[in-house]
Amino acid sequence: MTPRGNLDTLVTVFGGSGFLGRHIVRALARRDFRVRAAVRRPDLAGHLQPLGRVGQIHAVQANVRYPASIEAAMRDAAVVINLVGVLFERGRQSFSAVHAEGAEAIARAAAAQGARLIHVSALGADFDSPSLYARTKAQGEAAVRAAAPDAVIFRPSVVFGPEDDFFNRFAAMARISPFLPLVGGGKTRFQPVFVGDVAEAVARAAEGQAKPGTTYELGGPEVKTFKELMEFVLETVQRRRLLVPIPFALASLGASILQFLPKPPLTPDQVQLLRRDNIVSEAARREGRTLDGLGIDAVSMAAIVPSYLWRFRKGGQFSNRLA
Repeated sequence: MTPRGNLDTLVTVFGGSGFLGRHIVRALARRDFRVRAAVRRPDLAGHLQPLGRVGQIHAVQANVRYPASIEAAMRDAAVVINLVGVLFERGRQSFSAVHAEGAEAIARAAAAQGARLIHVSALGADFDSPSLYARTKAQGEAAVRAAAPDAVIFRPSVVFGPEDDFFNRFAAMARISPFLPLVGGGKTRFQPVFVGDVAEAVARAAEGQAKPGTTYELGGPEVKTFKELMEFVLETVQRRRLLVPIPFALASLGASILQFLPKPPLTPDQVQLLRRDNIVSEAARREGRTLDGLGIDAVSMAAIVPSYLWRFRKGGQFSNRLA
């Protein structure tokens, strides 16, 4: 049997109330770890309590921009997991502050108290990327390596699951729009990975099953272009929509306006991110730094996505006149 943690082992999860966080908290609770979710708004983390036994999971306030709150949140923790990230910048929640400086502060604090660190970055993290998001992710990884050389780093591709912000977003768009945009012609390649598989990888690392000081690249069993993913969405929700290629320059122009929305569907930096493929490297596959290397059989999109996009189908809960 897989070795299991116990209730004497405390794991602090920064960003534990988010999409990926709640799945990781559940995976840890099933292994009998005590879990402390470090979040900015503990009052909004009540949904985590039913994922474990009474008293097994609790939330505390922490902000990666404030080192004192970081140190308090990980006090007595044997394992620290950092999931904190932002998809777009707002006020003081900048890419640099969260991805680079925040990651460094967490790594330094974990090293100071001798806790093992698991850092979740992103596939595509690169100092030379045209995207600031990707560059700051790379800066965060470097800071983690400098402060905690034995840290395990995970780089997932686009993560899918019931609450995801990818397939749900485009399925919702297909309800009301006569077309779906293909930025850069839709040629960018992705390797979508199931949130449950990423959570399992992180939980196994918490148990000590991942190689210290290693960077793992997490992708699903299929590599698809953005256009193919949009075709998959339309087929799943049973709708016919035009797929309209949009040059990068034009997409950037539109994104420069959309970025000011409360939750922008596209930003100029995301357009830059789409200029590069988001897939597992040959080196990672060769060296076993993948889901397979951790003994995890990746779940396909077809096995999961239709189970939560059904509500966007014609005649479904959200049917509309444009269907």
